[in-house]
Amino acid sequence: MSSSSDLTLQNVRPYDGGDPVDVVVRDGQIAAITPAGTNTAEGEAVDGAGRWIGPGFWDAHVHFTQHVIRRRRVDLTETHSAADVLDVVRRARAEGWPLVDGMLMGYGFRDGLWPVPASVAALDAAVPDVPVVLVSGDLHCGWMNHAAQSRFGIELDETGLLREGPWIQLLHSFDEAKGLSLSAYREAADAAAARGVVGVVEYENTDNVTEWSQRTAHGLDALRVDIAVWPDRLEEAIAQGLRTGDIVDERGLIEFGRLKVVVDGSLNTRTAWCWDPYPGMDPSHPHACGLESVPIEELRRLLGIARAGGVEAAVHAIGDRANTEVLDTFEALDMRGVIEHAQLVREEDFARFAALGLIASVQPEHAMDDRDVADHHWAGRTARAFAFGSLHRAGAALRLGSDAPVAPLDPWVSLSAATARSRGDRDAWHPEQRLPLDVALAASVRSSLAVGQPADLVLSDDDPYAADRDALRAMPVAATLLAGRFTWRQF
Repeated sequence: MSSSSDLTLQNVRPYDGGDPVDVVVRDGQIAAITPAGTNTAEGEAVDGAGRWIGPGFWDAHVHFTQHVIRRRRVDLTETHSAADVLDVVRRARAEGWPLVDGMLMGYGFRDGLWPVPASVAALDAAVPDVPVVLVSGDLHCGWMNHAAQSRFGIELDETGLLREGPWIQLLHSFDEAKGLSLSAYREAADAAAARGVVGVVEYENTDNVTEWSQRTAHGLDALRVDIAVWPDRLEEAIAQGLRTGDIVDERGLIEFGRLKVVVDGSLNTRTAWCWDPYPGMDPSHPHACGLESVPIEELRRLLGIARAGGVEAAVHAIGDRANTEVLDTFEALDMRGVIEHAQLVREEDFARFAALGLIASVQPEHAMDDRDVADHHWAGRTARAFAFGSLHRAGAALRLGSDAPVAPLDPWVSLSAATARSRGDRDAWHPEQRLPLDVALAASVRSSLAVGQPADLVLSDDDPYAADRDALRAMPVAATLLAGRFTWRQF
């Protein structure tokens, strides 16, 4: 990466059409935009050769350490049954897959449609000699053998599955992150920059202020990072004087963001909190409609503390009951913020996002991953599931992200999923929920190609507006600039 300097990007074409222009960058900002070739270049002259230019992308929802760790776990993302998972895990152990703190770790299974349920006995038989911990693709569930259960002092039922709060607490207690080097984080950040990313919203449940400040101090400077705080660190952060929007590192790259609260589970684990029972569930079962992870009264208390302390909130809500309750809570507190995921929403609630000034932070690739499980577990309700089009038409402000490692940290993948609602050889799923490309692009950035804006820019070899679904997903990125310095360049 080059250091920040004045430069002129010559002969580049804006994504929104028009004739080629020269973009003058001075002190990290766009200082001028003029017709191509009409002025003498300032600073370094970089010939864009007619490439397309737009604002750099933000991923509005990542778990960065989990994203980095994923590369060290056995890949289970292509499995479709418990038998598939067991085959992969058995083979990984036989081939000497590296253990993490003495454990065989895997990531990416989704058990929502498995024909035969998980079994601890089967996992014991596949790998009897070391603890095995397998993380679900949505991070809301773990499958463990008896050796792992003994290690952590827990006892599960015959499935070996642990879900939601207890599992998430255990997941964040693992020592995997301690073995990660700065270079592993830098590699992941550079890979994101190579796809046009200039910033991410970090929802890792850890001391993000300290950890990200240390990373930038040691040279990790390819991304801006908007960091969240979780409830157990909220009051300490407020006592330290931290407020939403504060810059917390010397490089000026890390911004203190929002309080993150998770009020329900996920679709794949059938713990998203819904108004109606899941198919096949006894309506009298306490969790027939999903799970209220954080009681709404506790949510109100936490958001009240945050508001009084100058901290905004981002609340995870996937089921339609969870979304209704979270909307009600924001309204009662007269508080703005973000609803993360908003996967299933009642028709009467779509308009409330805009009316209350709330942002819907959504992950388009999840709709592609979960369309079949949604058709099964939300049968009859999928017209309002992953309903990005309905949210947009109702006036809601949208932000697009990946929830990496749940989906790839790649904005072009999100753009393709949001605008096409299909991938591979499948037809569009609820095509009425597609977003126009200009809307999806606007939901993926924080700046614009205009004088006075940060010179956070991306250049692509092809025109996004001329790209079909698959070409958009694989868009070649020629360069990425952060505050006028190249974090990625291929020409």
